[in-house]
Amino acid sequence: MIKRTLLLLFAAVTAAFVANAQYRLIYNSYAVDAGGDTSHTEVLAAQNCLRIASADPTEENPIPGIAQHITYIDYSRDTAFYQLYYTDNEQYYCGFGIQNDNDYTLEKTEKVNGYNCKKYTTSLFSNKMEIWVTEDLGFRATASSGFANLPGVLVKLVRNGNSATELASVKKDKKLANIIPQDLGQYTDRRALGNLEKEKLVITIPVFHDAQICFNPKLPKSKVVPFDTVLPYSNGTIILKRLNMKQLPPHYQIFAELTEQSNGDAYDRTGSIFVIPASKISFLNALIDSVGVLPVVTDKNGEQYQGIKLEKDYTPLVELVRFFTPFGVHHFNQYRSLNDKEWEDAAYYKQDVSDLRQFLQGDVYIGAFIGNYDAGGHKITLDLKAYPESYEWSGNTDEHCWTLPLFNTCNVMEMSGQNYGKLFETDSLTVTFTVPEGLKSLRLRYLSTGHGGWDSGDEFVPKENVILIDGQPRFRHTPWRSDCGTFRVFNPASGNFWNGLSSSDYSRSGWCPGTATQPVYFDLTGLTPGTHTLTIAIPQGQREGTYFSAWNVSGVLIGNR
Repeated sequence: MIKRTLLLLFAAVTAAFVANAQYRLIYNSYAVDAGGDTSHTEVLAAQNCLRIASADPTEENPIPGIAQHITYIDYSRDTAFYQLYYTDNEQYYCGFGIQNDNDYTLEKTEKVNGYNCKKYTTSLFSNKMEIWVTEDLGFRATASSGFANLPGVLVKLVRNGNSATELASVKKDKKLANIIPQDLGQYTDRRALGNLEKEKLVITIPVFHDAQICFNPKLPKSKVVPFDTVLPYSNGTIILKRLNMKQLPPHYQIFAELTEQSNGDAYDRTGSIFVIPASKISFLNALIDSVGVLPVVTDKNGEQYQGIKLEKDYTPLVELVRFFTPFGVHHFNQYRSLNDKEWEDAAYYKQDVSDLRQFLQGDVYIGAFIGNYDAGGHKITLDLKAYPESYEWSGNTDEHCWTLPLFNTCNVMEMSGQNYGKLFETDSLTVTFTVPEGLKSLRLRYLSTGHGGWDSGDEFVPKENVILIDGQPRFRHTPWRSDCGTFRVFNPASGNFWNGLSSSDYSRSGWCPGTATQPVYFDLTGLTPGTHTLTIAIPQGQREGTYFSAWNVSGVLIGNR
C-alpha cells in the first residue's frame, strides 16, 4: 500500500519541476460502454498551481442562476479552492486541504496513450477507482481535486469500469502566470457553498410570509386587489394575493412549499391553496361581493351549493394543495409533553404542482383558506419554487398542454355562507365538459377527502368514490390514510384516550392532521372529441342529529395536444 507519506515524497521530488511548468491540458470524460466524449475539462498548470474548469461551450440561452465552477490547487500550500463564478460577477468560494487518507495500491506499470504510467487502485465512497499516472512530464496535474495528491499527471481514471476521464492533449503555454486570482470572492464553508449553488438555480416566488388566517368579522374587505398585496376575505379565513408571474419553460418542475403554525387555534382544520381562474363569473366576484353571485347546484333536499362545478360562464377554483392543519402545532407545544417525543415547531408541506403550471403564469390570484373560528387562528408561509431539469432556458411554452377545471366542493368561503359538500347524501355531482380535437392524452387530477368527525362520520369510515363517464362507471377509488400516527409530533393539542392512542393517530378518509392530500390520476385517454359528462358518486353517511358528513372533491382535466 502506498500511504500518504509516500505521496508526500513524490510531491517533494516533483516540486522543482512544477514551479516552472506552464501547460494547458484537456481531459475528456465519457461513458465507457457508450463511447464518445461527453464533457471536456481544461487544466492550466503554472507556478506550482492548477486551474480546473469546464472546457465545454456555455449554453446560448442559459437558465438563471448558473455558475461557472472553477477549482484552484496550490501545491505549495497543499490547498485547494472551489469557486462559483456568476455572470453578474458574484463570486463565492471555499478552501480545503488536498491531502487525504486514500490508500492507493500500485498494481503495475504500463504504457497508456503514449505515456509511461503507474496504475493505482483505490476505493472512494464504495466506488472502485482505477488510476493511471505518469511522472515523465515532470509536474503534477489532475482533472479532479479529489485526486490532487497523485504523484504526477493523471492520464486516465476509470470509475467502476463504466465511466472514464482521459488526458486528451498537453500543450505548453508560456503566457500562463498567476492562475489563482487574489480575490476569489466571498468565502463560505463547503456545505453552505453547495446549498447556495442549488438555491440560485431555483426560482422562488414568495406568496405569503408569516401571514395570519383567522376569524375576524371586523376585517375590512377590499374591492380592489392590487398586485403583491396580501388581503383578507371571508371574515379573515381566506387570504389572497395577486401576482404577475413569469412563464417558465416546460422543463421546470414547480412545487408549492407551505409551512403552518397555530396562532391560537387548537384544532385540525381543512386548508386549501387555490388559484382563481379567469371566467365571466369569477370567484373573485364572490370574495369581493357575496357568495350569492356564484351559480348554484340544488340537491334533492333543496340545499344549495355555490360555485362547485364548471358552468357556461363560470370556472371553479383550481386547487393546488389540499392540506390539513395539525392540532395546535407551535402555539400549544408548551402545554403538553411526551416522554419519548419532542413537538415539531411547524407543519411542513411540499407538493408538486407542475401539471397546473398553466394557472401559474401571467396575472394570477392565489388564495389560502383555513376553516376556523379562532381570533388568533393560524400563520402560514407559502413559496412557489421552480426547479430546472435542463441548463438551457428553452423558449418553448406549454402550448401543447390543455387543462380544464371541472369541480371543487371544498367550501373555502365557509365563513361567508358557502355550503359544505353534503350533496352526496342524496345526489351525485355531474359536470358537462367538451374534449377538443387533437388531444393525445387526457387524465383527471382528482382530490377527495371525507369529513364528519364523529364515530360513524365519513371522516372515519372508508367510502368508495365512483367516477362515471357518460353515465358508465369508469373508476373506483377509496380515499384512506392509515399512517396518521406517524405525525403525532405535530399534534400537541390532540386529544389522548385511555387506550394510549391520540385522536391524531386515527385513520381518516384521505387525510391526516398535519398532512397534504395527494392527488390521484385517472386516465381518460381515448375519450372522443365532443361533449361528455363526468359524475362523482359517493355513499355519504346519513346525518345524526346535528352531525353531518361532507366530501371535499376537486378535479381538473389535463391533456396534451
